[in-house]
Amino acid sequence: MKKLLLLIDGLLSFLLVVTLLLLLVPVSLQIFSRYTDFIPRYMWTEEMSRFFFIWLIMLGATLGVREKMHFDVDFLPQLSAKANRFLLFICQFFMLVFSGVIFYWGIEFTQFGWNQTSELADMPMWWIFIAWPISGFLWIVFLLHHMFTASSGDESVNQESVV
Repeated sequence: MKKLLLLIDGLLSFLLVVTLLLLLVPVSLQIFSRYTDFIPRYMWTEEMSRFFFIWLIMLGATLGVREKMHFDVDFLPQLSAKANRFLLFICQFFMLVFSGVIFYWGIEFTQFGWNQTSELADMPMWWIFIAWPISGFLWIVFLLHHMFTASSGDESVNQESVV
């Protein structure tokens, strides 16, 4: 299981870099076409940059869950280790519920856009909408992995403060 998670982690990192590089193309075209007459003003660049940005956010959020980089706020005094583990479990449980909501409604969202195409690029919208259920599913997988490994004593440095 750990090898599969590492493989998924490497794939996500690679896709994040590729998505960022792909995002630079339409954004650069937009910027250069504004200030020069050498490059024509393409209408599809705004739409494609928005689509790449959506994928960039969802992939980055997924890596954030994998690496336990989501934020937390300290407002309770220092608690015992047992209380901290309990609060960590509660926080991860609510994140798991939220991930389930994103996964379920992401599937509905993808089905809604299945027969739609984007206005300018004439691209199937499900290519964009499928980012939500994929991210929701991977959040669930990563959170379950964190919850089960944390119960066996492998706690993260990033999760010292829980609430």
